Amino acid sequence: MSDAEQQERIEQLINALRDENEALRNHAVASLGQMGMEALPQLIGMLEDEDALIREATTSAIVRIGPEVVEPLIEALREGEWSVREQAASALGKLKDPRGVEPLVKALKDRDGAVRTAAVWALERVGDPRAVPGLVEALGDSLVREDVARVLKKIGDVRAVEALIEGLSGNNWMVRRHAAEALGKIGDPRGVDSLIGALQDEDWLVRRNAAESLARLGDKRAVDPLLPLLEDENEMVQETVEGALSSLGWKPSEQT
Repeated sequence: MSDAEQQERIEQLINALRDENEALRNHAVASLGQMGMEALPQLIGMLEDEDALIREATTSAIVRIGPEVVEPLIEALREGEWSVREQAASALGKLKDPRGVEPLVKALKDRDGAVRTAAVWALERVGDPRAVPGLVEALGDSLVREDVARVLKKIGDVRAVEALIEGLSGNNWMVRRHAAEALGKIGDPRGVDSLIGALQDEDWLVRRNAAESLARLGDKRAVDPLLPLLEDENEMVQETVEGALSSLGWKPSEQT
């Protein structure tokens, strides 16, 4: 295929990305991925399309090209329009290439909320602990803090402990849920006191997660605070507390 013929084929496939027929769009995505780097400049340009469905299909085609697109995507993440930056972050997450971590961490401070959200999700996919300091800082961003707490829980790095303890006492119930679970997963004893306090949380899943995490931490100071939750209004909390108390060596005969 000559260069002219190849460019014509790329144009045809690019146009097919806009087709209403899903099967045709999927075929175009696969074919453009096979075209390789020759198709990349036009695909990057397509990320500015006003139709989110087209932008997402374009991102899929870019990802299919493979790891050689990482550096161009990093450049697009720095300098493109918001829609380009958003999809560049998404693509870097799908590629899971470690070269994307630092640029994605920087994108957590992007002026556009959609880009910050995409960066959090991408960092979750990559799962690299190098992102932890940036994610901890992003807990202060009201737009993404719930997603950030979930990612910190998944990574499970000790550097997040202090921030998670703070999040456990905050007013966002979803952050508290993730923080209560994460502190047990990380296993740092600094979390014990805050987890004991979280047993009184108004949200049942925070209470349940706190009880489970206290069992993981194995600190017998949690026994007495756990006992009242044997009669919690939520049955799942009751069951978790029973298991937690058992793991901590408590027996029903010891109840006063």
